[in-house]
Amino acid sequence: MKKLILSAAIVLGSLSVNAFTLSSTNTVQSIIQDGYKEVDAVPAAIKTSLDNAYPGVKLDKAFVNDKKEYRIEITVRGEKSTVYTDEKGNIIKK
Repeated sequence: MKKLILSAAIVLGSLSVNAFTLSSTNTVQSIIQDGYKEVDAVPAAIKTSLDNAYPGVKLDKAFVNDKKEYRIEITVRGEKSTVYTDEKGNIIKK
């Protein structure tokens, strides 16, 4: 009986280690996607450009790549969308 309980504890322990490894891998992939890295703030020119193009816009997340191109996830009147801009606020069509 002791061997059965010990075996069950070892199996359950190894499963929890694998679950932790999988969840931490997904977190890293969500932060860096397609060469874009998540940033906390965007230049004022981008905010101004988005406010002019989409009145009532709410910035949800912002990402930047090595070319200083920004991928901005926004919400306008309850609709979620993704907009690409350069660092000067010019909207890029992709």
